Amino acid sequence: MFKNYLLTAFRNFKRNKLYTTINVFGLGLGIACAALIFSLIKYNLTFDNFHPKSGRIFRITTELNIGEKKYIKGVPSPLAAAFRSDYPYAEKIASVYNSTQQLVSVKDASGDKKFEEDVAFAEPSFFELFDFPLVKGNQRTILTDPRSAIITEKLARKYFAGSDPIGQTIRVANTLDFTVTGILKDLPVNTDFTQQIYLPFVSLKVLQPWVVTSEWRNVNNDMQCFLRLKPGVSSADVNKIFPSFSLKYYANKDAKEWQFQLQPLADIHLNTDYGAFFGKDSLIALGCIGLFLVLAACINFINLATAQAISRSKEIGVRKVLGSTRPQLFWQFIVETALISILALVAALVISEMAMPAVNQLFNTQIQIDLINDPYLLIFLMVLLVFMIFSSGFYPGLVLAGIQPVLALKGKISHSSSGSVSLRKGLVITQFAISQLLIIGTIVIVNQMNYAQQASMGFAKNGIMMLPVPDNQPAKIRTVKEQLLKIAGVNDLTFCYAPPAQERASASRIKFGSRPENEKFSISCRYADNSYASFFGIGILAGRNIKPADTVKEFLINAATVKMLGLKSNEDALGKTAVINGYTGTIVGVMKDFHNKSFHSAIEPLALTSFHVWYGQCALKIDMQNMKSTLSQVESVWKQAFPNSLYKQDFLDDRIAKLYETDNVMMKLIQIFTFIAVFIGCLSLYGLVSFMAAQKRKEVAVRKVLGASVESIVFLFGKEFGRLMLIAFMIAAPFGWWVMHRWLDNFAYRIDIGGGVFLLALVITFSIVALTVGYKSVRTALADPARSLKSE
Repeated sequence: MFKNYLLTAFRNFKRNKLYTTINVFGLGLGIACAALIFSLIKYNLTFDNFHPKSGRIFRITTELNIGEKKYIKGVPSPLAAAFRSDYPYAEKIASVYNSTQQLVSVKDASGDKKFEEDVAFAEPSFFELFDFPLVKGNQRTILTDPRSAIITEKLARKYFAGSDPIGQTIRVANTLDFTVTGILKDLPVNTDFTQQIYLPFVSLKVLQPWVVTSEWRNVNNDMQCFLRLKPGVSSADVNKIFPSFSLKYYANKDAKEWQFQLQPLADIHLNTDYGAFFGKDSLIALGCIGLFLVLAACINFINLATAQAISRSKEIGVRKVLGSTRPQLFWQFIVETALISILALVAALVISEMAMPAVNQLFNTQIQIDLINDPYLLIFLMVLLVFMIFSSGFYPGLVLAGIQPVLALKGKISHSSSGSVSLRKGLVITQFAISQLLIIGTIVIVNQMNYAQQASMGFAKNGIMMLPVPDNQPAKIRTVKEQLLKIAGVNDLTFCYAPPAQERASASRIKFGSRPENEKFSISCRYADNSYASFFGIGILAGRNIKPADTVKEFLINAATVKMLGLKSNEDALGKTAVINGYTGTIVGVMKDFHNKSFHSAIEPLALTSFHVWYGQCALKIDMQNMKSTLSQVESVWKQAFPNSLYKQDFLDDRIAKLYETDNVMMKLIQIFTFIAVFIGCLSLYGLVSFMAAQKRKEVAVRKVLGASVESIVFLFGKEFGRLMLIAFMIAAPFGWWVMHRWLDNFAYRIDIGGGVFLLALVITFSIVALTVGYKSVRTALADPARSLKSE
């Protein structure tokens, strides 16, 4: 029996090549998208789950409650030692400081080779907490020597190719030499610990002494503390003691502002409060889109199959006359559906394999479609295959099995005998509601991204090049400035801690004038020379700019600070003394507000002051017409001034674009999936119009004989699908408004979702429907009526 099913199926496929191709391609697209989205979600959910006892590993984080609550993934540097001595909850506890873009020098026969690497300064217990095994070296003495270094296999090949790395020397920041005593196995792709070099935590006191202090009010994202709880101890138990922990190390008035809590290891990769690239909400949205695309593919199959039922009605009639039962006919169609689904699965794997490099590049991942070594993906695809076979084949199978043989042989298949038109229309409405929802989402996201990237941020950002400053001593800075300004293509420059727009900004306390208490809000302190405001085109609203100085003497504050201070005018702030981040100075001016972060965040209080110690970058305004020559001269001057450093440059507009990196990735994904959903919808619509054309074949012939024009016949079809489109729009529009309004809530500065968005979505959908329906309806209207009426 099964053999007969297969033979019949193959004959039917051969006879209806176009129908089979469309179904295989439609289902294949749905499965491919589902497989890619599943792999992406699974990849993000598996980060750092390979560590033993990962369920008991946590990171201590800081909640700073100064005005608006701020979530900081770092802790004060003395916290780990204090927690270790005060409480018995931790089985292991370790501090680690992540230092980005450190200069690393390696000597070989040709001289010094310089590299820029992310370095971690870790306590020895860090490698007892986490499973990063050594392939060379002694695990028990790891990082116990203050001048030892652990590097990965990848760096060992990069630095010491062809020689034994153990015992070799590397120099960090042109300051300290470290001896390589261990080689780590190459890091897994699914880990957030991406540093390739680990140095002893105690050496941090020499390289960056300002980081390791006894001050409990200094905190940054890079000083982190991890612990593994003892068996039987819950995170809730530890979180309960943190308020009393704060009271011990902070004054009563500060204890409520400085709070700590445990963050599970599994939460780190997907928690956007702590800077995660991709959040849980994004994964849920991707999962929903994947489900929508699978449903769209199934709807496409159902509509095409039921449209095909009429052309197979005589075949079914003959089979019934010859004794075939309804169950046999039903399972015949299920087998055909299974074969199409299997072919679609093969096509999906090919599509996925072709698309995966682009997906990996978009997300900066290393995902592979590997059914042999990925049992979860295999199980997912098998479950999806069974679901698609029965969800797609059940209803069309019932339709075909239910055809009455007498009517079939006479060619008189009624609406009821060939399946419910209402159900098919409902499926098309559902499918186009999904497509319109994605179109609305695409329009809103594109408009918001254009607004965020094109709207004024309150400062000049074009043609500005950034250079890291290896040596910020005043004499060196003055010399380099003079030499750079002699270059014809350098119009201006400034030395600073950072350019105006960046997500990583400090949060400091401010004490204003003679007020006895610190203010109830935090302020970001930006360090720069006196050229900063004019260089970036930041206007002064009141007072004057800061004067040249090598230490903190004067402050420029922004208008947002004046507002938070409760002053009546900008002038009321002038001449007052302020203590910001522990530095005392006089407020000499009020500058215009500018966006210190992305449009996700509201403009916050900001102070600008001078202090050469914090001048980590140099910003140059470049003449873009002679950029190549200018950059070459800048590089020459820079290398001459800092011969022991690695020259590196980037542009400010590129940095600003990175602020919206996650949003741009989501925008590209939505655009791609919208195109796929609309394409599958067009296939489905083609199926329904084919069914209607077959149903109305003789009606159209009669109308043509009676003098109906081609336009009137096309309108006969168009008005039906226009009604379906409008119903789908009425469903999609309010839901789309709600979804995109929630997404826009992530932006402090955003566009309004006006009627134009929905009108554009409607026009796009109408155009797509007109093209799809118009093609088939015109062919039907141009058909010879004699062929349709000759059986009468």
